[in-house]
Amino acid sequence: MQHQLEVHGMTCGHCERAVIEALQTVDPQAQVRIDRAQNRVEVDSQQPREALAAAITEEGYRVAA
Repeated sequence: MQHQLEVHGMTCGHCERAVIEALQTVDPQAQVRIDRAQNRVEVDSQQPREALAAAITEEGYRVAA
């Protein structure tokens, strides 16, 4: 299932890698695409949106509701 998340606070490639790694701790098979300019993260994962958003938040980024 595809999830679209609005993530604020990503400013560089390091931020993108941190978000990808956080998501892949929840689902190692997750496919992640990031559009930093649009604050958009698309995730193909069977995990619930809430679990994915929590992983990003724990990494220090804000996920819009």
